[in-house]
Amino acid sequence: MAKQAAGVSSGAFAKAINSQRAFFATGATKSVDFRLNQLRKLKAALEKFQPELEKALFADLHKSPSESFITEVYPCFEDLKFFERNLRNMATPRSVPSPMMFPLSSASIHYEPRGVVLILSPWNYPVNLTIMPLIGAIAAGNCATIKPSSSSANTSKVIAKMLASCFDEKFVSVFLGDSKVAEKLLEEEFDYIFFTGSPPVGKSVMAAASKHLTPLTLELGGKSPCIIDKDADLEKAASRIAWGKFTNAGQTCIAPDYVLVDKTIEAKFVAALTRKITDFFGPDASKATDYCRIINQKHFDRLCGYLKEGKVVFGGKTNRKEKFISPTLLADVPACCKVMSEEIFGPILPIIPVSSMQDAIEFVNKMPKPLALYVFSTKREVVDKIINSTSSGGACVNDVLLHVSTSQLPFGGVGNSGFGKYHGKASFEAFSNARSVFSQTNLFDLKQRYPQYDKRFIGFVRKFG
Repeated sequence: MAKQAAGVSSGAFAKAINSQRAFFATGATKSVDFRLNQLRKLKAALEKFQPELEKALFADLHKSPSESFITEVYPCFEDLKFFERNLRNMATPRSVPSPMMFPLSSASIHYEPRGVVLILSPWNYPVNLTIMPLIGAIAAGNCATIKPSSSSANTSKVIAKMLASCFDEKFVSVFLGDSKVAEKLLEEEFDYIFFTGSPPVGKSVMAAASKHLTPLTLELGGKSPCIIDKDADLEKAASRIAWGKFTNAGQTCIAPDYVLVDKTIEAKFVAALTRKITDFFGPDASKATDYCRIINQKHFDRLCGYLKEGKVVFGGKTNRKEKFISPTLLADVPACCKVMSEEIFGPILPIIPVSSMQDAIEFVNKMPKPLALYVFSTKREVVDKIINSTSSGGACVNDVLLHVSTSQLPFGGVGNSGFGKYHGKASFEAFSNARSVFSQTNLFDLKQRYPQYDKRFIGFVRKFG
């Protein structure tokens, strides 16, 4: 069973972690068959608890069953399928060439599990962003301690119940509670930490990890730009941006945070985007089946403050009791205001006209490196210039969000948006130690390798090695 914050002491944390260390020391998790069996158990549990998870997601975020499946559960099933097909091959030591000056030697890379890992997950996609890292941790052969967010308390409780139904605590344990529980867990020594959240909290996690020199992955956020060229297909761009921005009411780390649009098509783009939002959510988004709510009053109030920092050209309706903010477009936004310096993480989209794509590139490069960057253009040379002149954790061309939809692409940030990658093979590598193994022959021993060094041999190696 998951341990509640009120009944958990620091000693309980240490006891649970030591129990996992003892189990890891048995070597059981190193077996590929064991790992695959645990992943199958997780898949069966996800299938069994899916209805309960959907109810909890609706209670926390007003997330519809359809959106819950598409954005929360389905990506987990896809990653599980990936590992079912590829894990055995990935876990097999990989031979690499050895130096010519050491004939008959061999070299290989062995991926060994890190040990006991800590996963700190957020509230915005509580199932996806808890289970996806866990899949990677299990696939790599680790034991895992999980601390889900207290903001999405209903979903966190179901996740804890689900994981307790298929895993022993000595393999996977879950601790529920507020940020103080996370702080106490971070005082313990883990072999790896995987954190998803905001850059400010990420800095605190990194500081805590440094006390034990614990390696970690930080999946953070930032202001992901969306650039619209004058030659873009505006109808498709509007549809895809409206979907990507207002899914989960904008509470998505890779949602378009602001739009840089060529000023010659700004009016047409805003008109197209307005039509698409209305098509998707109707004239009153509060009555839409597939429109979420803001997670809590604190974030609601923060977002309402942004509405005062520009001209509302569409939307702007709010209901504090329901934690509802309609899809909103802002114009005339000063570059120095909070909505343009802080990650929005809500259904508010500033529209900023630019004179050229070069101006858009310069605008992006003045900001911290984003988690995602989106480019809409029908001209390959424009796309290439923007991609090659900017930096981001990931990027999409003529769409948004979809770079996270395949297990074949590593997902993660760069600079202020985090470091470390996961999904598919990248998850396996994140939760593994790539151990170099060099094997030397005993059939002979080259005297030339020892002092006094043979100058003819060194010359041969210089020329042909």
